[in-house]
Amino acid sequence: MIGLIRFLLPLLVILTVAYVVISVWSRRMRRAKLEAHWDKKGLAGDKEAFVERGLKAYDNSFRRKLILGVYVVPLGAIIFLIIYSNFM
Repeated sequence: MIGLIRFLLPLLVILTVAYVVISVWSRRMRRAKLEAHWDKKGLAGDKEAFVERGLKAYDNSFRRKLILGVYVVPLGAIIFLIIYSNFM
């Protein structure tokens, strides 16, 4: 049990860092795309409000939730391998 904790604790720290980096990068890319769309279309009005509305919609999107796969995929693979090696 101690060996599992010694393995999972650093793994969770690494996965958390990866999640934060991917989330920040993805949000920046979305902001850049929204600003490019604004400039390309030559829209009138408040550009910052347009970008904020777009980012708010992005925060509730499925794409944003897919980033949680950073946790699900590796931990799911580890659980599968433990179950497979112990019970198969």
